[in-house]
Amino acid sequence: MDKDTKNFFEKLAGINNGNEEPMPMSTQNSKQNIEEKLDEKESLGEIFEEAEGELAVDVYQTPSAFIIESTIAGVNPEDIDISLSPDSITIKGKREKEERIKTENYIHQECYWGRFSRTIILPQEIDPDKVQASIKNGVLKITLPKLNKTKTKKIKVKFE
Repeated sequence: MDKDTKNFFEKLAGINNGNEEPMPMSTQNSKQNIEEKLDEKESLGEIFEEAEGELAVDVYQTPSAFIIESTIAGVNPEDIDISLSPDSITIKGKREKEERIKTENYIHQECYWGRFSRTIILPQEIDPDKVQASIKNGVLKITLPKLNKTKTKKIKVKFE
């Protein structure tokens, strides 16, 4: 890796280049870890392969359900893991790139390749047993039916 590229990533990570005040110990440890990783890896792409990206999502509601949609093109359905609780959902997966391209050959790169995840806290409890998920045209759509806790039930009192 050339010096300019290394300096760019050090500045991006907030690493002191020697011309400023000494860094706190935690930052010094971060600098050491980043430098070790930069020296060990053949390309910056390998460093970012270890990271986990955040899945971009749209979340909206209907009167009876929450809907989550995400562009997830290039991900096989078997590579998606969805975990539910009554008040949250976690979506994890991995988008594999078939062809390896060296970092120095990129002119511009915005697509995210590798592991990703997203946890969404829901404003109301859902019924995990009735959740549905599908992929159509590269868009993941998850329908999370709301639990209707506002329903009231009247009970008649019997006289004995």
